[in-house]
Amino acid sequence: MSLFSHDAAVREEESVDLLCGVDEAGRGPLAGPVFAAAVILPRDTVMEGLADSKKLSPKKREALYAEIMERAAAWCIASATVAEIERLNILGASMLAMRRAIGGLALRPELILVDGNSSPGSGCPERCVVGGDDTSASVAAASILAKVERDLYMLELSKRYPEYEFYKHKGYGTRLHYSRLDEYGPCPAHRDAFLRKWRMKKV
Repeated sequence: MSLFSHDAAVREEESVDLLCGVDEAGRGPLAGPVFAAAVILPRDTVMEGLADSKKLSPKKREALYAEIMERAAAWCIASATVAEIERLNILGASMLAMRRAIGGLALRPELILVDGNSSPGSGCPERCVVGGDDTSASVAAASILAKVERDLYMLELSKRYPEYEFYKHKGYGTRLHYSRLDEYGPCPAHRDAFLRKWRMKKV
């Protein structure tokens, strides 16, 4: 079943029209906010090449990012800050970003498909879909918006803290990133809770 066929089947099964996909980007990195997006695609929408953002090249993601924004019935991208990640933990902050994205939609969804096994509690009907970004067109679209927007944010962050080269690793725990941490220590954009193992090795 294609991603679009999946969503068509859900609309038919649940007798809904405004089906919303929600996904996040940036749960794993050592630095930067976590982003989430919510997307409502019009019924019968088809986009060539739409897929889980992790399976797409940056160039293809960026092209689809623009197409999704143009063709979606409604979309919203939101985030939760590093401070909120520290306060709530990454799961709680991811759910907060999702609720913000859903709350920012110009249309109220009749049903929300959430990637993963945790429900953000938006106040709208929700259904968790494990592997949703590889199953549902709406969730895949949300994954692309969240991923591209976070990458753009990390490019801007790289200008503020050029010594970490965020533009290369986007905050993930690569060898390069850890070498920059060894040399410069953390900056305000780093998630302290994610650096505990690194700190223990430094002792």
